[in-house]
Amino acid sequence: MNMNKVVEKIKKDEVIALITNYVQDHANDAEIYLVGGVLRDFYLGKENFDKDIIVDKVNAEEFAKKLAKSLHATFITLDDENKIYRLVLKDKINVIDVAALSGNSIEEDLKRRDLTINSIALSLKTLEIFDVTGGINDLKSKKIRHICEQNFIDDPLRLLRVYRFQATLGFDLDEELVKIILNHAPKIRKSAVERINYELLKLFSGNFSAKALVKMDEAGLLKEILPISQELKKIPPNLHHHLDLFSHSIETVKQIQKIYEKSSPEVQSHLQQIDFGGITRLAHLKLVGFLHDIGKPDTWTIEEDTGKHRFIKHDDVGSKMSIKIFKKAKFSKKQTDYIAKMIKFHIYPSHVLAAPDISDKIYMRFIRKMGNEVIDIIVLAMADRLSAQGVEITPKIVEKNINDLASLLNYYLTVQNFLKPLPKLLSGNEIMELLNMQPSKELGNIVKSLKELQLSGEITTKEEAIAFVSGLA
Repeated sequence: MNMNKVVEKIKKDEVIALITNYVQDHANDAEIYLVGGVLRDFYLGKENFDKDIIVDKVNAEEFAKKLAKSLHATFITLDDENKIYRLVLKDKINVIDVAALSGNSIEEDLKRRDLTINSIALSLKTLEIFDVTGGINDLKSKKIRHICEQNFIDDPLRLLRVYRFQATLGFDLDEELVKIILNHAPKIRKSAVERINYELLKLFSGNFSAKALVKMDEAGLLKEILPISQELKKIPPNLHHHLDLFSHSIETVKQIQKIYEKSSPEVQSHLQQIDFGGITRLAHLKLVGFLHDIGKPDTWTIEEDTGKHRFIKHDDVGSKMSIKIFKKAKFSKKQTDYIAKMIKFHIYPSHVLAAPDISDKIYMRFIRKMGNEVIDIIVLAMADRLSAQGVEITPKIVEKNINDLASLLNYYLTVQNFLKPLPKLLSGNEIMELLNMQPSKELGNIVKSLKELQLSGEITTKEEAIAFVSGLA
């Protein structure tokens, strides 16, 4: 697409029209520029819901507040020191970021940015395009190139943003840029963990996140952000895995993306939900895919007589490790709980399918146990299987496992709309009264056992629950 077509798309964009109309009516003396992502996305033929604008000859905060009021949008201060503000529109999808001009001109502002492809601007008054760093040519050649090394030293988070954009666009990195990242990778630790979390999850949102992870690792940045990733390199290929554990983890990310792209609209819609962290389930699932085997290095043994590699309870160990990692990284409780749950149960679907006599009761127990993560865990199990083949894992075994997992997924999609929450048959107080006991670890175990029997369908009424608990006296 040429820039003339970009200008035509800008003229037709409803959100940009709202901004332009407001400026004409209330801030006609101001200079307003569209910058960065919206121009890049329109050039590449992508949708865009995040409009970045630079304002000059007007107070940025006042302008943003008045524009927010005019559009009935929510006003958020992102960075008061650098005068950056966010407007979240009523649809909760479209966002406008307003920033004051940095420097004495739009050209000077653009030169202070991270990458050339993000340093293209357009005047909303004149529709003149400003490209002082060659960003348009780099979009044409699908190249990610830096503007100035000092810009990365001033804000090391830009080192990670390089790979976020590679994950999103699939572009190759300029060799000089890679050298800069190699030299400055440790500086990423100076960035606030909240900013790192956001960029990392945006990276996992991209269609090319597996490619970006490999390049991040080669440049020494991955170990600075996720040190646990380097432990995965200790586990070599074995009879069940044709890849070393690090490569298997990367491949799992790639397979999750492929499965998502081939999935039904219903599955895609579920994985596109934003239920925690402000980023999709799919992004969180790919993060889990990369880390699902972090418990293996600590549980690795090799049988002397057979030479088989064992990783007993690696799922449970990895789940507990993830809680520590993501609490330290200041992920929300919902995000941390999701990651820990997915790692803990990532081999559970295959265990369900290995039952001697598969029945609706077994399927329903699995569905009840996994709750809202049924689709997620099945997709993860599929990706794990497709990423782990070896001497003892023939294509026939892989095909059967994938077909069985697909059947389990289809069963869930058929019954999900008819599922009702499990009733609470007995409260903790009622159990204590029945057994004449006090709050204790034993009480917790009884509650857990009762729930497990409910999940399996062995107990369905209060009378049956009372009988079970009374029998423990």
